[in-house]
Order: sequence, then C-alpha cells, then structure tokens
Amino acid sequence: MPAPVRIEVSASQQRELMRIVNAKTSSQREVFRARIILGLARGLSHQEIAEEQSMSLLAIGRWRKRWAAKGLEGLQDAPGRGRKPRLSPKAVGRALSLARTQAPQGGPWSVRTMACETGLSKSSVQRLWSAHDLKPHRVRGFKLSKDLRFEEKFWDVVGLYLNPPEQALVLCSDEKSQCQALERTQPGLPLGQGHIRTQTHDYYRHGTVTLFAALDYLSGKVFAHTAVRHRHQEWLAFLRKIDREVSPELDIHIICDNYATHKHAKVITWLKRHPRFHLHLTPTSSSWLNLVERFFGEITRKVIRSGSFRSVGALVADIFRFLDHHNLNPKPYRWSADPKRILEKLDRAWEAMLEETYNPIYGTPH
Repeated sequence: MPAPVRIEVSASQQRELMRIVNAKTSSQREVFRARIILGLARGLSHQEIAEEQSMSLLAIGRWRKRWAAKGLEGLQDAPGRGRKPRLSPKAVGRALSLARTQAPQGGPWSVRTMACETGLSKSSVQRLWSAHDLKPHRVRGFKLSKDLRFEEKFWDVVGLYLNPPEQALVLCSDEKSQCQALERTQPGLPLGQGHIRTQTHDYYRHGTVTLFAALDYLSGKVFAHTAVRHRHQEWLAFLRKIDREVSPELDIHIICDNYATHKHAKVITWLKRHPRFHLHLTPTSSSWLNLVERFFGEITRKVIRSGSFRSVGALVADIFRFLDHHNLNPKPYRWSADPKRILEKLDRAWEAMLEETYNPIYGTPH
C-alpha cells in the first residue's frame, strides 16, 4: 500500500474545520466533509478514513480534490444544488411589503393572518420575516424633544455630570406623583422551595402621596420629602428642606424638568433670595437626562409596586425606611454615555422621522 500523502491545511483552516465539527448548528454533510479533510491532514490513508468514518473511497477522493482546488470554499455546496424555491416571487414581495402596514382587522399582522392574505403557509411567512429581520408584533417606544434650546440645555446638564463644580452639590431632583397606597385583597404566599411568591391582582385603594426626591450625583445620597399634592408650595417646602440640610458653604445646582411648578413666579423669587441655588432645566421630553428617574424606578420596583399598604402612612413609612437604608451606604449613578454619540443618534432619529413623514413608502403623509 502506498504511503499516505498529507494535504496542506493551515492553522486557521484547521481551527475552522474543528469549529464546524464541534458546532451544534453544523449540518451533517458539513461535518462529514470537515472530518475527511482533518483525517487527511493527520496523514491517514483513504482506506483508514473510510473505515473510521464509514464512508466510500469515492467520496473521500472527491472532497480531497475539491479541497486542493478551492480550500474551505470547496467544501460548500455548488450553486444550484438542493431543492428549488417554490414560493411565488409575487407572494413573497407582498408578504414583505404588507408586514409594514396594519392588518385589515387592525393591529399588527400575525404569521397566520399574513398566510391567509398571501396564500403562503404560516411557516413560510415566519421564515421570510426572520430572514429579513421583520418583527411586526414588536413596538419600540420613543420620544424626540421639540425644545428649540435642546442642545444648549443638554450640554448644561451633561456638563454638570462630566465636570461637577467644586464646593457645590449637584442634585438631580423631581417629584414622583400619585404613589398609590394599594392593599391587596388577600394575603399572598411567601417564597418557598418549589414555588414563587404570590400576589393577588386586585386591591383596595387607600389614597396617594407625592414623593419629592433629590439625588446627590457625587455621593448617591437622596434627600426626600412627601406631600399630599405637588404644587409650587410643596416644591418650595422641599427646597427649604434642602437649604436647611446642606452646609451653607456649598452652592446647590438643581437639575429638574420643565414642569410649571418648578418655574412658578414665587419659586423664581425665592431662588433670587437664595443665590447659592442654581436651577438647570432639562429639555422638554427628556426625562432620561435626569438621573433621579433611575432612582425612582428602583424605589417603585422594590417598595411601591411590590408592597401592600393599609394606609398612606404605611406607604410613607416604607418609603422612608427604604431611603434610610439607601443613605447608610449610598451608591451613586454615574453618567457614562458619550454625549456626542447621543446627539448623533438623535440627529439620525429626526432624519428618519422626517423622511417617513414627507416621503412615506406606505400609507399617506402624516
């Protein structure tokens, strides 16, 4: 028997062949071909590979020639192989274009309603949508600010995050209104081995309270105040509380939104009498710039939404219990996003929306 002749396989090619053999998503024919080449690279003869892999000598010779001619590319199926597509190009085009519109009965298309409309099978519609990355059932929310001074206000707020002033406190402030004291109608089961905690879907309403909070950007400490309403009087009471609790040697920079309460004439007058307070308003529809919203999300999830309260007082007590625990070991939220990339993303969003508004592909102009 003649000595086996090794074939040339580079290190990168060998890694790719091993990846094909070990990948769970590789087809059997891909694994079959990769094992032939790996066997030849080890110096095995055609006969030894045929016995080891239970394949014919003819197949080994064919794939050896393909490898010698084209390398990894030679192991792919030749063009034109396999079952020819049976889907009508007209039906395919219609399924892809209709996916961008509303279904006749309203709402987004499903694979079954699209199948009925186009005459394709639901599996074919699903494969088409997956191949073109179409997801009619999903909607992503967005809101673009129409503030004419957006960029000016944006840099004013982000500048405080990226370069906080010395001898000053940067407070991200807002109010969380309508915090509901909800009492579950029945006690739920606690967490146990083999089952999760339970909670009834219905409840009794015992009133609401407004939580005023100011998050210290540098330390993570939270100043808080609760009130029945959220008018300028309550906002002023909160500012006075901050004024009492913060060292008089420090300036105070307040980041808040454009809510009318924050800009009331009496609030402006009070701020003028207290020059160490500096108000920084976020652009309209840009609450994501205010880091206190991140804290509100945390207290909502951990206290307000998951609890059961027999009175507003019980809710307030739990809120301040959470705040006291938080302030024992506060962890600040840090602004890490690149502001220039944010502005570029917003510019692209405006361009896309304006293009859809004035040059719609489907439907009529808005």
